[in-house]
Amino acid sequence: VWKDSYLSIFLCQQGSSLTLVLMVVAAGTGGTLQYGYNLAIMNAPTTFIQTFINETALERWDIQLEDYQVTLVWTITVSIFSLGGFAGALIAGTVLTLFSFPFDRKKCLLLNNVFLMTGALLAVTSRSAKSFEMIIISRVLVGINSGISMNVQPMYFGESAPKHLRGASSLSSAVFAAFGVMLGQVVGLREILGSEPCWQYLLASNAIPGLIQLLTLPWFPESPRYLLIDRGDKEACINALRRLRGCEVQSSELNEILEEQAETKGMRPRRPWELFSDRAVRWQLITVMVISSAMQLCGNDSIYFYASYVFKEAGIADEKIQYVTVGTGTCEFTACIMCNLLVERKGRRFMLMGGFILMTIWAVVFTIALSFEHYISWMPYLSMACIFTYILSFGMGPAGVTGVLPTEIFNQTARPAAYMIAGSMMWLNLFITGMAFPFLVSELSQYCFVPFAGVCLLSALYVGLFLPETKGKSLSAITSEFHKLNFKGQDQNGPSQTEAQYQLGEVCRSTSL
Repeated sequence: VWKDSYLSIFLCQQGSSLTLVLMVVAAGTGGTLQYGYNLAIMNAPTTFIQTFINETALERWDIQLEDYQVTLVWTITVSIFSLGGFAGALIAGTVLTLFSFPFDRKKCLLLNNVFLMTGALLAVTSRSAKSFEMIIISRVLVGINSGISMNVQPMYFGESAPKHLRGASSLSSAVFAAFGVMLGQVVGLREILGSEPCWQYLLASNAIPGLIQLLTLPWFPESPRYLLIDRGDKEACINALRRLRGCEVQSSELNEILEEQAETKGMRPRRPWELFSDRAVRWQLITVMVISSAMQLCGNDSIYFYASYVFKEAGIADEKIQYVTVGTGTCEFTACIMCNLLVERKGRRFMLMGGFILMTIWAVVFTIALSFEHYISWMPYLSMACIFTYILSFGMGPAGVTGVLPTEIFNQTARPAAYMIAGSMMWLNLFITGMAFPFLVSELSQYCFVPFAGVCLLSALYVGLFLPETKGKSLSAITSEFHKLNFKGQDQNGPSQTEAQYQLGEVCRSTSL
């Protein structure tokens, strides 16, 4: 397992150099780490910011807000992060498809810090300016930053790593996101920045990882595939490969990139709407949309909502709950590392399907435990165990593997548009889940996780029936697997049929426009 894992890079095995490891750390520190970090840091200062909202309204407008009004403003402040992420996913896809030459993968990640630094500045000055609107705008900007990172970073990693580490390197994006959650929970402790005098500094502390990225990432090469396929610069591609591998370029790896370049020669980057009308990528597109949606609709983020209640019912003192909550973030981070160790051994399909099946089981057990917690004394402890096992299953399956798929099943011209669609589905469903979960709790009570169990079960069935294994396969081999689904019962060898399908796609696209 160790030999085939991403962590084997640290030993420079199989021709990989320390440069690749450092590049992953530099990009991930200011990249997907921001997603998890900005989700976690909003838990600790909830009471303080709600008080600030009420005091600001009273001082500026001489209005005493009702509790439900304060809760509404706070809900908007938290949830608008996901709408910013949705905007970021659209921005990333647009930039990489329409302006792919001046804005390469690395440059997008570096320029993305403009949104982060602006948001951090607004957050840290919001208290002295007595403006909760500045906090809301800050959340939008850091959401845009996270949305761009979640799209560009896995693409950058997947295009830079060798084939035997392609999945693990892309999966490291999930590791950084999980680490961001754990780091945000630690920094949000009352002893650090989670106290009343320091909450504005907590909201602005996300600038530190961004600053680290700005200082380190420029020293690393651009994606070799981008340099050769998009720019046509073979010499720059070879130099980048030599730096990232720590040795002379292997002809097999270069030939694979040249083969993909030949397949996409003369083709411009695909637009998102073109993928919807192209039958040749129909099941690839359906797959990334289903898996990206399931990642948010499976209820993992919602289980954090129940964590404090369950811990309290288990007899943990109120002042100690914040420390136990850090354990949930640590659990997800550990699970993502375990997935990193196993993904190149067991494969993407096995990890995804296994993760969804385990989450289905734990959601059912969690529902039973919540139903009998007032009748059986040890049920709260079972509920607490279900929280950790649910998060662990999520980290070992959907959290780790979802970001890898667009890199592996789409070619260079379609990849940015595919990431844009996948990212948009993820952020929209995150917003829907955040808004719908309070309704589910109020209406379904202890049965609120039954819909999540259904989503996990259906997702496991979809993966088992329609997703081919992509581990260690070239793009052409993966495409041929999907070809059997896209053109089931048909022969696509004839040029006349290919031409007809192209024309049909153009007609569908123009009609939809």
